[in-house]
Amino acid sequence: MRLLIVVLIVLVIAIPLSLLLLSGGTVLKLDPPVAAIGNQTPVQVRIENPHGVRRITGVIEQGGSRYTVFDVQEVPHRALFWRRHEAPQRKTFQVGKQQAPALHDGKARLIVEAQSNDFWGRTDTIESQVEVVTQPPRISADGAQHYINQGGSELVVFTPSGYVTDSGVRVGKYTFRSFPLPSQPSQRFSLFAYPWDLAVDAVPVAFARNPAGTEATARFWYKLFPKRFRARDLPIDDAFLDKVVNQIDPGGSGDLLTRFLKINGDLRRQNNQTLADLRLKSADKFLWSGPFLPLTNAAVESSFADKRSYIYKGKKVDEQVHLGFDLAVTLHVSVPAANDGRVVWADNLGIYGNCVVVDHGYGLQSIYGHLSEFAVKAGDMVKKGQSLGRSGSTGLAGGDHLHFSMQVDGVQVNPIEWWDEHWIKDRILSKVSAQ
Repeated sequence: MRLLIVVLIVLVIAIPLSLLLLSGGTVLKLDPPVAAIGNQTPVQVRIENPHGVRRITGVIEQGGSRYTVFDVQEVPHRALFWRRHEAPQRKTFQVGKQQAPALHDGKARLIVEAQSNDFWGRTDTIESQVEVVTQPPRISADGAQHYINQGGSELVVFTPSGYVTDSGVRVGKYTFRSFPLPSQPSQRFSLFAYPWDLAVDAVPVAFARNPAGTEATARFWYKLFPKRFRARDLPIDDAFLDKVVNQIDPGGSGDLLTRFLKINGDLRRQNNQTLADLRLKSADKFLWSGPFLPLTNAAVESSFADKRSYIYKGKKVDEQVHLGFDLAVTLHVSVPAANDGRVVWADNLGIYGNCVVVDHGYGLQSIYGHLSEFAVKAGDMVKKGQSLGRSGSTGLAGGDHLHFSMQVDGVQVNPIEWWDEHWIKDRILSKVSAQ
């Protein structure tokens, strides 16, 4: 009998103690971080607790007052809760002046509290200093004339005001960053493109926005010159497939044509995305001067935005757009840097083979593909005319040539404009220096 009493006493003590030991805190994270809130701003909270939470509350403190902006009670799970393992969850709440009308523009503090769904019921919090922004930004664009070639580049200057954290130019589905104007830091400029694949009715606009979810736009005068890009058939045979497929995908399985189609489609998109992402390695200053150099005495084998139909054994098997110029001179000719800049890529890049990318600042970059050898490495500063390597037939190339292209903030553009000194002075430099 005494033994039974002792066992019961131990159980009475041990069970609550074990429940307390099994209780834990809640890990909270604002993901993405919140810097500003407006009239109604989505706030995403990541919640991690193996037992889940009973309640999650959001409060904004401003000027000594507290305003509850959300308060959600979860259905508790009581039975055998210590055996539960709730996966991390994300919850999105609308936060702003609509939830707390007394808020005013200025600094505030966002506090999120979560109560554990366990024996202890502990409350954990996360805080973030935020800016309350209820007034939208403002923006005005320059009064210059903007003549834009489809597939080409242009530059616009604008003046944002108010609370602005992001600004640039939007053309259809494409967005281009802006940078402070060197001579007038209160103004900004955006070097942008009118991409080859947009309809001619897409209207470019300058924009300014903030993380509170408000945006202002401004139109500017422009005239678009539509372009008709070439369409051509490109015959391919087994010898070509054997060369390029086994070079790019050594050890791959399946028939050559199937492997080629995957390279020509999926790998092409991956490689172009890699090129586009290099825009994030661009300097925030001009690294170049004067017109860009073309490869001299070169025969043009393909032009920018050629639509290629691949013909195999008399049938069309694929269609892709070629974004650049194929330039051929002689075997292994020296390839010069088109202008001053910094090498941000010097490595193999799938369909482009051995590839060099030179950054010229403010999102402008030049691309050199199919090289047989490198004369530079990533990080090198290069001068206009300096050898980057030699032409070759690496990657998706049937013969020795240079694939040359340029991109503006990750969007490939027709490089012809950048070879033209008059165009550069009129369309780019005049707008920057005129301010």
